[in-house]
Amino acid sequence: MAQPVIITPGDPAGIGPEIALKAWQAGRRNCVFMGDIPHFESVAAGCGLDISFKDYQGPDDCGPDDCGPDDCGPDDCGPDKQKCPVLPVKWARDPCPGRPDTANAAAVITAIEQATALVRQAAFSALVTNPIAKNTLYEAGFSYPGHTEFLAALDQPASRPVMMLANAELRVVPLTIHVPLSEAEARITQADIHNVLSVMATDMKKYFGIRQPRIAVAGLNPHAGENGHIGRFETDILLPALQTWQQAGGKAQLAGPFSADSLFHSSARANYDAVLCMYHDQALIPVKTIDFFSTVNITLGLSFIRTSPDHGTAFDRADKFNARPDSLCAAIDMAQKMARQRLGQP
Repeated sequence: MAQPVIITPGDPAGIGPEIALKAWQAGRRNCVFMGDIPHFESVAAGCGLDISFKDYQGPDDCGPDDCGPDDCGPDDCGPDKQKCPVLPVKWARDPCPGRPDTANAAAVITAIEQATALVRQAAFSALVTNPIAKNTLYEAGFSYPGHTEFLAALDQPASRPVMMLANAELRVVPLTIHVPLSEAEARITQADIHNVLSVMATDMKKYFGIRQPRIAVAGLNPHAGENGHIGRFETDILLPALQTWQQAGGKAQLAGPFSADSLFHSSARANYDAVLCMYHDQALIPVKTIDFFSTVNITLGLSFIRTSPDHGTAFDRADKFNARPDSLCAAIDMAQKMARQRLGQP
Protein backbone atom coordinates (compact mmCIF):
# COMPACT_ATOMS: atom_id res chain seq x y z
CA MET A 1 0.00 0.00 0.00
CA ALA A 2 1.27 3.47 -0.88
CA GLN A 3 1.98 6.08 1.77
CA PRO A 4 -1.11 8.03 2.80
CA VAL A 5 -2.29 11.08 0.90
CA ILE A 6 -2.13 14.46 2.66
CA ILE A 7 -5.05 16.87 2.23
CA THR A 8 -4.59 20.57 2.85
CA PRO A 9 -7.35 22.53 4.62
CA GLY A 10 -7.81 25.20 1.96
CA ASP A 11 -9.65 28.20 3.34
CA PRO A 12 -11.12 26.95 6.64
CA ALA A 13 -14.19 29.18 6.18
CA GLY A 14 -15.05 27.44 2.91
CA ILE A 15 -16.40 23.96 2.20
CA GLY A 16 -12.96 22.30 2.31
CA PRO A 17 -13.23 21.00 5.89
CA GLU A 18 -16.78 19.80 5.26
CA ILE A 19 -16.04 17.85 2.09
CA ALA A 20 -12.89 16.43 3.69
CA LEU A 21 -14.91 14.92 6.52
CA LYS A 22 -17.59 13.69 4.13
CA ALA A 23 -14.89 12.06 2.00
CA TRP A 24 -13.46 10.31 5.07
CA GLN A 25 -16.95 9.17 6.09
CA ALA A 26 -17.44 7.84 2.54
CA GLY A 27 -14.42 5.55 2.95
CA ARG A 28 -11.35 7.55 1.91
CA ARG A 29 -9.23 6.29 4.81
CA ASN A 30 -5.60 6.21 3.59
CA CYS A 31 -5.53 9.98 4.08
CA VAL A 32 -4.37 12.58 6.58
CA PHE A 33 -6.33 15.81 6.93
CA MET A 34 -4.65 19.07 7.85
CA GLY A 35 -6.63 21.28 10.23
CA ASP A 36 -7.68 21.93 13.78
CA ILE A 37 -9.51 19.17 15.66
CA PRO A 38 -11.95 21.47 17.53
CA HIS A 39 -12.83 23.10 14.20
CA PHE A 40 -13.30 19.69 12.55
CA GLU A 41 -15.51 18.63 15.47
CA SER A 42 -17.65 21.71 14.94
CA VAL A 43 -17.96 21.04 11.21
CA ALA A 44 -18.78 17.37 11.82
CA ALA A 45 -21.56 18.41 14.21
CA GLY A 46 -22.92 20.82 11.61
CA CYS A 47 -22.97 18.02 9.04
CA GLY A 48 -24.49 15.51 11.44
CA LEU A 49 -21.44 13.24 11.17
CA ASP A 50 -20.35 11.04 14.06
CA ILE A 51 -16.57 11.19 13.66
CA SER A 52 -13.79 10.94 16.23
CA PHE A 53 -10.39 12.50 15.64
CA LYS A 54 -6.77 11.94 16.63
CA ASP A 55 -3.44 13.66 16.06
CA TYR A 56 -1.57 12.01 13.20
CA GLN A 57 1.52 10.13 14.35
CA GLY A 58 2.55 8.15 11.26
CA PRO A 59 1.35 5.91 8.39
CA ASP A 60 0.11 3.23 10.80
CA ASP A 61 -2.62 5.65 11.88
CA CYS A 62 -4.33 5.32 8.49
CA GLY A 63 -6.58 2.55 7.28
CA PRO A 64 -6.42 0.79 3.90
CA ASP A 65 -7.65 2.52 0.76
CA ASP A 66 -10.85 0.46 0.61
CA CYS A 67 -11.75 0.64 4.31
CA GLY A 68 -15.20 2.22 4.50
CA PRO A 69 -17.03 3.28 7.65
CA ASP A 70 -19.05 0.07 7.72
CA ASP A 71 -16.06 -2.18 7.06
CA CYS A 72 -13.71 -1.16 9.84
CA GLY A 73 -13.94 -2.78 13.24
CA PRO A 74 -11.88 -4.41 15.98
CA ASP A 75 -11.30 -7.53 13.89
CA ASP A 76 -10.09 -5.57 10.87
CA CYS A 77 -8.03 -2.44 11.39
CA GLY A 78 -8.89 -1.76 15.01
CA PRO A 79 -11.07 0.87 16.65
CA ASP A 80 -8.32 3.49 16.73
CA LYS A 81 -8.15 3.47 12.94
CA GLN A 82 -11.77 4.50 12.85
CA LYS A 83 -10.58 7.89 14.15
CA CYS A 84 -9.87 10.52 11.52
CA PRO A 85 -6.13 11.42 11.55
CA VAL A 86 -5.38 15.15 11.67
CA LEU A 87 -2.07 16.93 11.11
CA PRO A 88 -2.51 20.06 13.24
CA VAL A 89 -2.92 23.54 11.80
CA LYS A 90 -3.21 26.39 14.29
CA TRP A 91 -5.72 29.02 13.20
CA ALA A 92 -5.18 32.59 14.41
CA ARG A 93 -8.94 32.93 14.87
CA ASP A 94 -11.62 30.28 15.07
CA PRO A 95 -12.90 29.76 11.52
CA CYS A 96 -16.52 30.68 10.85
CA PRO A 97 -18.16 28.91 7.89
CA GLY A 98 -18.89 31.34 5.09
CA ARG A 99 -16.83 34.18 6.56
CA PRO A 100 -13.24 34.24 5.26
CA ASP A 101 -10.81 35.81 7.68
CA THR A 102 -7.49 37.32 6.59
CA ALA A 103 -6.14 36.54 10.06
CA ASN A 104 -6.00 32.87 9.01
CA ALA A 105 -4.41 33.50 5.62
CA ALA A 106 -0.84 33.00 6.82
CA ALA A 107 -1.75 29.59 8.28
CA VAL A 108 -3.37 28.55 4.96
CA ILE A 109 -0.15 29.42 3.12
CA THR A 110 2.03 27.69 5.70
CA ALA A 111 -0.11 24.54 5.48
CA ILE A 112 0.45 24.36 1.73
CA GLU A 113 4.18 24.84 2.20
CA GLN A 114 4.32 22.17 4.92
CA ALA A 115 2.27 19.66 2.93
CA THR A 116 4.38 20.20 -0.19
CA ALA A 117 7.61 19.68 1.76
CA LEU A 118 6.28 16.46 3.31
CA VAL A 119 5.21 15.05 -0.05
CA ARG A 120 8.55 15.95 -1.62
CA GLN A 121 10.25 14.14 1.30
CA ALA A 122 8.09 11.05 0.54
CA ALA A 123 6.34 11.19 3.92
CA PHE A 124 3.12 11.13 1.89
CA SER A 125 2.40 9.66 -1.52
CA ALA A 126 0.49 12.63 -2.94
CA LEU A 127 -0.88 16.07 -2.22
CA VAL A 128 -4.59 16.85 -2.49
CA THR A 129 -5.40 20.52 -2.07
CA ASN A 130 -8.69 21.94 -0.89
CA PRO A 131 -9.83 25.25 -2.41
CA ILE A 132 -8.26 28.55 -1.41
CA ALA A 133 -9.46 32.15 -1.83
CA LYS A 134 -6.64 34.11 -3.42
CA ASN A 135 -8.04 37.52 -2.52
CA THR A 136 -7.89 36.52 1.17
CA LEU A 137 -4.33 35.23 0.84
CA TYR A 138 -3.11 38.40 -0.86
CA GLU A 139 -3.58 40.14 2.49
CA ALA A 140 -0.86 37.85 3.89
CA GLY A 141 1.60 38.60 1.12
CA PHE A 142 0.63 35.80 -1.29
CA SER A 143 1.96 36.90 -4.70
CA TYR A 144 1.07 34.04 -7.02
CA PRO A 145 -1.76 33.92 -9.59
CA GLY A 146 -3.02 30.71 -8.00
CA HIS A 147 -2.39 27.43 -6.22
CA THR A 148 -0.65 25.82 -9.18
CA GLU A 149 1.96 28.54 -9.64
CA PHE A 150 2.69 28.52 -5.91
CA LEU A 151 3.25 24.77 -5.91
CA ALA A 152 5.52 25.05 -8.94
CA ALA A 153 7.64 27.65 -7.10
CA LEU A 154 7.87 25.38 -4.04
CA ASP A 155 9.05 22.52 -6.26
CA GLN A 156 12.80 23.05 -6.55
CA PRO A 157 14.12 23.33 -9.11
CA ALA A 158 11.01 25.25 -10.15
CA SER A 159 8.87 23.20 -12.51
CA ARG A 160 6.69 24.02 -15.51
CA PRO A 161 3.19 23.04 -14.34
CA VAL A 162 0.46 21.86 -16.71
CA MET A 163 -3.18 21.77 -15.66
CA MET A 164 -5.17 18.68 -16.61
CA LEU A 165 -8.88 18.20 -15.91
CA ALA A 166 -9.93 14.56 -15.86
CA ASN A 167 -12.80 12.22 -15.13
CA ALA A 168 -13.62 8.66 -16.10
CA GLU A 169 -14.56 9.70 -19.66
CA LEU A 170 -12.21 12.52 -20.66
CA ARG A 171 -8.84 14.17 -19.99
CA VAL A 172 -8.21 17.71 -21.21
CA VAL A 173 -5.35 20.21 -20.94
CA PRO A 174 -5.93 23.92 -21.65
CA LEU A 175 -2.87 25.52 -23.23
CA THR A 176 -3.84 28.98 -21.99
CA ILE A 177 -5.77 29.26 -18.75
CA HIS A 178 -6.81 32.46 -17.01
CA VAL A 179 -6.27 34.91 -19.86
CA PRO A 180 -8.88 36.89 -21.83
CA LEU A 181 -9.99 35.10 -24.96
CA SER A 182 -8.97 38.17 -26.95
CA GLU A 183 -5.35 37.54 -25.89
CA ALA A 184 -5.22 33.74 -26.13
CA GLU A 185 -3.90 33.47 -29.68
CA ALA A 186 -1.12 36.01 -29.11
CA ARG A 187 -0.03 34.21 -25.92
CA ILE A 188 0.56 30.84 -27.62
CA THR A 189 4.03 30.10 -28.99
CA GLN A 190 5.52 27.00 -30.54
CA ALA A 191 7.72 26.65 -27.46
CA ASP A 192 4.60 26.59 -25.25
CA ILE A 193 3.07 23.88 -27.39
CA HIS A 194 6.25 21.79 -27.27
CA ASN A 195 6.63 22.16 -23.49
CA VAL A 196 3.05 21.20 -22.72
CA LEU A 197 3.10 18.22 -25.09
CA SER A 198 6.34 16.96 -23.50
CA VAL A 199 4.90 17.20 -19.97
CA MET A 200 1.70 15.46 -21.07
CA ALA A 201 3.58 12.63 -22.76
CA THR A 202 5.92 12.06 -19.80
CA ASP A 203 3.35 12.19 -17.03
CA MET A 204 0.63 10.24 -18.82
CA LYS A 205 3.11 7.39 -19.07
CA LYS A 206 4.35 7.81 -15.47
CA TYR A 207 0.99 8.25 -13.74
CA PHE A 208 -1.55 6.65 -16.07
CA GLY A 209 0.48 3.79 -17.50
CA ILE A 210 -0.05 4.88 -21.13
CA ARG A 211 3.15 3.91 -22.90
CA GLN A 212 2.61 6.14 -25.94
CA PRO A 213 -0.28 8.51 -25.29
CA ARG A 214 -2.67 9.43 -28.06
CA ILE A 215 -3.15 13.20 -27.88
CA ALA A 216 -5.78 14.93 -29.98
CA VAL A 217 -5.29 18.65 -30.55
CA ALA A 218 -8.17 21.09 -30.82
CA GLY A 219 -7.92 24.03 -33.16
CA LEU A 220 -8.38 27.56 -31.88
CA ASN A 221 -10.67 28.81 -34.63
CA PRO A 222 -14.01 27.43 -35.86
CA HIS A 223 -13.44 24.36 -38.06
CA ALA A 224 -9.78 24.47 -36.98
CA GLY A 225 -9.28 27.45 -39.27
CA GLU A 226 -10.57 25.64 -42.37
CA ASN A 227 -7.18 25.64 -44.08
CA GLY A 228 -6.55 29.29 -43.33
CA HIS A 229 -9.92 30.60 -44.48
CA ILE A 230 -11.12 31.23 -40.87
CA GLY A 231 -7.88 32.39 -39.32
CA ARG A 232 -4.22 31.51 -39.89
CA PHE A 233 -3.28 30.30 -36.39
CA GLU A 234 -3.65 26.60 -37.18
CA THR A 235 -1.70 26.71 -40.45
CA ASP A 236 1.01 29.16 -39.35
CA ILE A 237 1.59 28.27 -35.67
CA LEU A 238 -0.16 25.16 -34.45
CA LEU A 239 0.37 22.61 -37.23
CA PRO A 240 4.09 23.44 -37.69
CA ALA A 241 4.59 23.16 -33.92
CA LEU A 242 2.96 19.72 -33.84
CA GLN A 243 5.07 18.55 -36.77
CA THR A 244 8.38 19.75 -35.36
CA TRP A 245 7.64 18.25 -31.93
CA GLN A 246 6.82 14.89 -33.49
CA GLN A 247 9.90 15.00 -35.73
CA ALA A 248 12.09 15.78 -32.71
CA GLY A 249 11.08 12.48 -31.12
CA GLY A 250 8.02 13.47 -29.11
CA LYS A 251 6.77 10.45 -27.16
CA ALA A 252 3.11 10.62 -28.12
CA GLN A 253 0.87 10.04 -31.10
CA LEU A 254 -0.54 13.38 -32.20
CA ALA A 255 -3.67 13.94 -34.24
CA GLY A 256 -5.21 17.20 -35.37
CA PRO A 257 -5.77 20.04 -35.18
CA PHE A 258 -9.46 19.18 -35.13
CA SER A 259 -12.56 21.31 -35.04
CA ALA A 260 -13.50 21.43 -31.36
CA ASP A 261 -17.22 21.11 -32.05
CA SER A 262 -16.84 17.47 -33.12
CA LEU A 263 -14.02 16.38 -30.81
CA PHE A 264 -15.74 15.49 -27.56
CA HIS A 265 -18.64 13.16 -28.37
CA SER A 266 -18.40 9.55 -27.22
CA SER A 267 -17.23 8.05 -30.54
CA ALA A 268 -14.49 10.65 -30.92
CA ARG A 269 -13.28 10.09 -27.35
CA ALA A 270 -12.50 6.46 -28.19
CA ASN A 271 -9.68 7.65 -30.47
CA TYR A 272 -7.49 9.49 -27.97
CA ASP A 273 -6.25 9.48 -24.36
CA ALA A 274 -6.28 13.25 -23.85
CA VAL A 275 -7.01 16.48 -25.67
CA LEU A 276 -4.77 19.52 -25.85
CA CYS A 277 -7.11 22.51 -25.98
CA MET A 278 -6.18 26.07 -26.83
CA TYR A 279 -8.04 27.96 -24.10
CA HIS A 280 -9.78 27.57 -20.75
CA ASP A 281 -13.44 27.13 -21.68
CA GLN A 282 -12.68 24.97 -24.70
CA ALA A 283 -11.30 22.41 -22.24
CA LEU A 284 -13.47 22.88 -19.17
CA ILE A 285 -16.91 23.04 -20.78
CA PRO A 286 -16.82 19.51 -22.26
CA VAL A 287 -15.15 17.82 -19.27
CA LYS A 288 -17.56 19.40 -16.77
CA THR A 289 -20.55 18.74 -19.00
CA ILE A 290 -19.66 15.05 -19.17
CA ASP A 291 -19.23 14.76 -15.38
CA PHE A 292 -19.74 17.97 -13.43
CA PHE A 293 -19.43 16.52 -9.94
CA SER A 294 -16.51 14.10 -10.25
CA THR A 295 -14.02 15.93 -12.43
CA VAL A 296 -10.54 16.34 -10.92
CA ASN A 297 -7.90 19.03 -11.37
CA ILE A 298 -4.46 17.41 -11.80
CA THR A 299 -1.17 19.32 -11.95
CA LEU A 300 1.26 17.62 -14.30
CA GLY A 301 4.91 18.60 -14.56
CA LEU A 302 5.69 18.66 -10.83
CA SER A 303 8.11 16.31 -9.10
CA PHE A 304 5.20 15.09 -6.95
CA ILE A 305 1.54 14.17 -7.41
CA ARG A 306 -1.02 16.92 -6.86
CA THR A 307 -4.75 16.75 -7.42
CA SER A 308 -7.64 18.90 -6.25
CA PRO A 309 -11.39 19.24 -6.60
CA ASP A 310 -12.40 21.30 -9.60
CA HIS A 311 -14.47 23.83 -7.63
CA GLY A 312 -13.87 26.76 -5.31
CA THR A 313 -14.42 27.62 -1.65
CA ALA A 314 -18.21 28.12 -1.98
CA PHE A 315 -18.36 30.60 0.90
CA ASP A 316 -22.00 31.27 0.05
CA ARG A 317 -23.01 27.78 1.11
CA ALA A 318 -20.36 26.79 3.65
CA ASP A 319 -22.68 27.47 6.61
CA LYS A 320 -25.40 25.24 5.16
CA PHE A 321 -23.28 22.04 5.40
CA ASN A 322 -24.88 20.58 2.27
CA ALA A 323 -21.87 20.51 -0.07
CA ARG A 324 -21.27 17.40 -2.17
CA PRO A 325 -17.84 15.77 -1.66
CA ASP A 326 -17.79 14.00 -5.03
CA SER A 327 -14.97 15.99 -6.60
CA LEU A 328 -12.74 15.69 -3.53
CA CYS A 329 -13.46 11.96 -3.32
CA ALA A 330 -12.50 11.67 -6.98
CA ALA A 331 -9.36 13.76 -6.37
CA ILE A 332 -8.29 11.44 -3.54
CA ASP A 333 -9.03 8.35 -5.64
CA MET A 334 -7.07 9.81 -8.56
CA ALA A 335 -4.08 10.73 -6.38
CA GLN A 336 -3.93 7.23 -4.89
CA LYS A 337 -4.28 5.62 -8.30
CA MET A 338 -1.46 7.78 -9.69
CA ALA A 339 0.72 6.95 -6.69
CA ARG A 340 0.19 3.21 -7.18
CA GLN A 341 0.92 3.53 -10.91
CA ARG A 342 4.17 5.35 -10.19
CA LEU A 343 5.17 2.51 -7.87
CA GLY A 344 4.14 -0.12 -10.41
CA GLN A 345 1.34 -1.39 -8.20
CA PRO A 346 -2.10 -2.44 -9.52
